[in-house]
Amino acid sequence: MNGWIVFFIIMAILIIGLVVLYFFGKKAQKKRDEQQEQMEAAKQTITMLVIDKKRLPIKQSGLPQMVIDQTPKLMRRSKLPIVKAKIGPRIMSLVADESVYDLIPVKKEIKAEVSGIYIMSVRGLRGSLTPPAKKPGFFQRLKAKATSMADKK
Repeated sequence: MNGWIVFFIIMAILIIGLVVLYFFGKKAQKKRDEQQEQMEAAKQTITMLVIDKKRLPIKQSGLPQMVIDQTPKLMRRSKLPIVKAKIGPRIMSLVADESVYDLIPVKKEIKAEVSGIYIMSVRGLRGSLTPPAKKPGFFQRLKAKATSMADKK
């Protein structure tokens, strides 16, 4: 009897936790959609020469101090995809979207849709952009090594 009471209390706590997470997730999704709409409204197409791209902590990124101060404390330790580009006569540090970061070529000109300091999408100025080849994973390398050893015998 005592075990069932503990079981039902734990289940009630888990159900309450899931309901709370559901509503927080819904609220966060709505906030994200509003921010995405604002970014879509403010985007501009810009031609830029990409100088360098790296994943850097926000303090070492070269972004304006005002941007660094506005980031949440938890985000300050994470690494962001930073692109250093020459836009007209100015050299600027921009933050790239995760889905776009791998497509950005280094030391080439691109047309990018930029909203503030955020790169939303890219197109090649001369030809299309091809994503770099994916590195094989650990098990794929192991399998390739095993087949090459078997072929030698």
